[in-house]
Amino acid sequence: MNTESLGLEYKTTESVFEEVTGEVPYLKVRILEETGLVRSGFSTRLGGVSQGEYASMNLSFTRGDDPECVKENFRQIGEAMGIPCEKMVYSRQTHTTNVRMVTEADAGYGVTRERPYTDVDGLVTNVPGICLVTSYADCVPLYFLDPKKKVIGLSHSGWRGTVGKMGQVTVRRMQEEYGCDPADILAAVGPSICQDCYEVSEDVIEQFRQNFTDTIWDKLFYRKSNGKYQLNLWEANRQVFLEAGIRPEHMTVTNVCTRCNSKILYSHRVMGERRGNLCAFLQLKP
Repeated sequence: MNTESLGLEYKTTESVFEEVTGEVPYLKVRILEETGLVRSGFSTRLGGVSQGEYASMNLSFTRGDDPECVKENFRQIGEAMGIPCEKMVYSRQTHTTNVRMVTEADAGYGVTRERPYTDVDGLVTNVPGICLVTSYADCVPLYFLDPKKKVIGLSHSGWRGTVGKMGQVTVRRMQEEYGCDPADILAAVGPSICQDCYEVSEDVIEQFRQNFTDTIWDKLFYRKSNGKYQLNLWEANRQVFLEAGIRPEHMTVTNVCTRCNSKILYSHRVMGERRGNLCAFLQLKP
């Protein structure tokens, strides 16, 4: 892999992702891809047809972009990954910790047909061919694969989801619905905002103090001279994985920051509300 091919800035030299170049670039999650069981993806801003502030691979229907452009963007990235849009199931995120069990009957929801649900930030399935899809512009994508039970999960975890331990909630849903053992699950934190770029206020940190043990606070945040804090969502979600029973050797944490790479990835902190959205994708191979 040529790590310079997309021009991404990596925080470490660890090979967390594989870059797929071409007309529609995206990232694959190595720890999952190496099993041979799944197709994984994380989109970039590059390769789509959206214009202006949405340029160009916007994958959100709710930000004001032309819906026909968004549909074409989904078609193009689906073609690049080998996944038909009719097999995608898209979350409807509102910063909850609600996780939906996805069946064959859900195929196409949010991409080729209207969703009958809202307030869904996580998705799990054991149906081969179904592709789970979640949406981002700085928040944290969480990928899960149980290679023994052939079950996948994909969840959106911003600071609210991280405080609510969305990773743990997703693992619990995989246990309840499919009998997964957390010790078998592979998990990854996807591209998202890094600690250096993520300034938050005291009220946010207070919620982290209430929900995470004080022995790891120094790993999660530090206070600056202006009274604000820098928050480490990557480490917080790694800790959530550990609490959920996932083995350290079965997890990887991103080294790609969305804000540091805002020319290639959408970032809310850089662009505000007038922007597109990235998507994470995860499919059990048919």
